[in-house]
Amino acid sequence: MPVGSCVFNTTDGHDMREINTIILHCAYTFPEMDIGAAEIRRWHVQDNRWNDIGYHYVIRRDGTVETGRPIEVVGAHVAGHNQHSIGICLVGGKAEPGRQNTNFTAEQWVALSDLVKSLLEQFPSATVAGHNNFDRSKSCPTFDAKAWAENLLK
Repeated sequence: MPVGSCVFNTTDGHDMREINTIILHCAYTFPEMDIGAAEIRRWHVQDNRWNDIGYHYVIRRDGTVETGRPIEVVGAHVAGHNQHSIGICLVGGKAEPGRQNTNFTAEQWVALSDLVKSLLEQFPSATVAGHNNFDRSKSCPTFDAKAWAENLLK
């Protein structure tokens, strides 16, 4: 786990929580499922009985970045690692017959790159990881997030 973290003020003047990790996820949905934050919020609230969507950002198939929980609010996306992280979910990641597949669109990759670069500017001590880096039983986000981030920053 990274040692450094940053504290920033929110626009309303309140202290921002410390952020040291940006964690990437996938929705584990088929490529033809064009869902977004509203649908995932409904799954999390109705099915999981959480108070809100677990992620801070959702990236739709067309590359649209939708806001989930405000980043100053602790997410619910990786057990034991939510306090100091931001969760980003890419829609997709599932293929027939129910197997993982890195089937994200070019628009999603561009949006993810732009979003992660922007977040790293705000939280320069943060590192990027995948859900599977914290829970080996998960394949999410279906790609090596750490290697992807290293390439992004070259």
